[in-house]
Amino acid sequence: MSVSSAKIDPTARVEDGAILGDGVEVGPFCMVGGDVVLKSGVRLVSHVAVSGHTTIGEGTVVHPFASLGSPPQSYHYKGEASRLRIGRDCIIREHVTMNTGTAGGHMETVVGDGCMFMVNSHVAHDCVVGSHAIFANNATLGGHTTVGENVFLGGMVGIHQFVRIGAHSIVGGLCGLQHDLIPFGAMIYGRSGLGGLNIIGMKRRGFTRPQIHALRSAYRELFYSAGTMSERTERVAEQFADDANVMQVVEFVRNGAKRRLTVPDDTGHVSEPEAA
Repeated sequence: MSVSSAKIDPTARVEDGAILGDGVEVGPFCMVGGDVVLKSGVRLVSHVAVSGHTTIGEGTVVHPFASLGSPPQSYHYKGEASRLRIGRDCIIREHVTMNTGTAGGHMETVVGDGCMFMVNSHVAHDCVVGSHAIFANNATLGGHTTVGENVFLGGMVGIHQFVRIGAHSIVGGLCGLQHDLIPFGAMIYGRSGLGGLNIIGMKRRGFTRPQIHALRSAYRELFYSAGTMSERTERVAEQFADDANVMQVVEFVRNGAKRRLTVPDDTGHVSEPEAA
C-alpha cells in the first residue's frame, strides 16, 4: 500500500497494493481494495466501499454507503479485470453505485470530471458519462449507455442499455428513455417523446441568442419537414454546415447505432430502424 500523506481512520481497511495520493482522507469504516487508486485530495467520508480496478480523480468526494468498482451486474461477466475510472472534482452522494466494465463492452466504465451523482443513482457497466453531468436521486443507467457532457437526468429516471444521450440535454424526472436523445434535446413528459430543446440549460451555460435560434431552426427542419430522417438530416447539414452546435446534432444522428432516435410525438415521423 502506498499512502503518501493520506489520512486513514483506524476503523477503515485499506488493502495492500492500493495507491493513495497526497491529502487523501479515508473515513470511518471505509474499505479500499488492493487495485484501487485514489488520487490527491480524494475524500471518502465514511462507510464507502471502493473495489476492483478503480481510479478516482483528484478532489472527488464520496459520501457514506457508496459502492464503487463492484463487479458488473451482467450474466456475461466472467471475472475479467475490467476497470472503473472516475474523474476529478466529482460529488458522489449516499448509496451511489458504479460498476466496472465487461469484455462484451470496452472493459471500462468511465465518468468525467465535475459530475454530481445524487442519492441512489447508478452507473452500470461499460457506460461513458461526460464531464459536468448531474444525476438526480435514483437516476439509473443501463449497461453500455453513453451520456454527453452537461447532461441533467432528473429523479427516478431510467435509461435503457445502449442508449446515447447527447451533450447539453435534459431528461426530466420519472422519464423512461429507451431511445437516443439528441444533443441539446429535452425529454420531460414520461415516455411522450422528444419535447423540444433544453433552452433553459443552454441559457444557463451562456449560449447566445443566435446560437439558440439556429438550433431551433435546425430542430424544426430535422423533425417537422418532409422526407425521411436521412434526407432531413442531410438538408440540415447543408444548411447549417458552419454551425458547430447544429453539426453536433447532425453527427449524432448520422452515427446512430443500437437504438432508434427519440422524436416528437406530433410529427408523424419515425426514426430509422434499429440495427440488426
